Amino acid sequence: MRISRRFLPLILGTASLGAWLSCAPLAYGLGPKCDVFVGYSRLTANSFYSNVSGLNGWTGAMNCKVKPFIGIEGDVAQYGMGSASSIPRTTTYMGGPRVTVGSLGVHVFGHALGGFEHSGNSSGTPISASAFTYALGGGVDIRFLPFFAWRVGADYLNAPSLSTIASDHARVSTGIVFRF
Repeated sequence: MRISRRFLPLILGTASLGAWLSCAPLAYGLGPKCDVFVGYSRLTANSFYSNVSGLNGWTGAMNCKVKPFIGIEGDVAQYGMGSASSIPRTTTYMGGPRVTVGSLGVHVFGHALGGFEHSGNSSGTPISASAFTYALGGGVDIRFLPFFAWRVGADYLNAPSLSTIASDHARVSTGIVFRF
C-alpha cells in the first residue's frame, strides 16, 4: 500500500504523539523535576521604606531539581500594584537553593534566596532605588490534583541598605503550583 506524501506529516505527527504519551507514565513515575508557582503575596509594613503600610502584590517562582532533595529556585515578585502613586512599587528578583522533602502529596521546603529589588513611585517623596535583598524561609505544598498543588509560604525578607529597623521583614504568599 502506498501512502500519499501529503498525509506523511499527519502520520509522523500522530506516531510521535503516541510515542510521547506512552512514555509519559514512565517519566511521571520518576517524579516531577520542576515546579512553577504563581500567587498572591503580602509584605509587612515598612519592609523597604519607612511610613509605608503593608503592600499587596503577586509572586512567581520556578524550582528545578538538580539532586533528589535539592533544587535551584528563581523568584520574582511585585508589590504596590494599584496603590496610590505616592506608595512605592517594589519588584524583587531573587534566586538560590531550595531543599524539599515530602510524601503522600505534601511537600515541605526551605530556601535561601538572594538578589535585588527596585522601588519607584511617581509622586510624594520621590523614590527610585535598587538594593541587594535576600529572603530566608519556606512553605508547604499540598497536592490536590496529579500535577497541581496549593502552596502557603513565609519568608524573612530584607534589603539591608533600605529596610527600616522597625520593620517585621515578613513576606507571606499563597497560590497554585504546577509540577512537571
